[in-house]
Amino acid sequence: MAGDLPEYFYRVRENGAVVFRIDTENRHRRIDMDQIAVVNVKNGEIKAHGDRVLSEDDLAEITEWMEARQALLAERDVDDILRAVDHLNLTAQWAQSRASEDQLEEVTDALLLAMHDLRSVLVRKKSDRLMKASRDKG
Repeated sequence: MAGDLPEYFYRVRENGAVVFRIDTENRHRRIDMDQIAVVNVKNGEIKAHGDRVLSEDDLAEITEWMEARQALLAERDVDDILRAVDHLNLTAQWAQSRASEDQLEEVTDALLLAMHDLRSVLVRKKSDRLMKASRDKG
């Protein structure tokens, strides 16, 4: 089993992770997890734990994990949005076919305001992209 364990373990947290080095080569033959760093995925910061100095190998491994984690989170963001599109479609079907007048009264204003806000942001961002593309061509 000890040979199957990775050298590092990342305890994921809100903005990144706590990084541990795994040690199975001790006299008690148990798994020791030694905290070596805290990382922030949003700003790319790597802070060594305590007075520890991270090796180049440590930094390379942590950086590689952070890049993979950022890619995974970006994929999840897009997937969440595509799920929201599905949910909007399901909401439209619910409003069309099953919602009572009381239920519609309860949710209509909140939905309309949220959709208006979303539409405003999307239209502005689309316009910005079109203007940028036009300038880049010109």
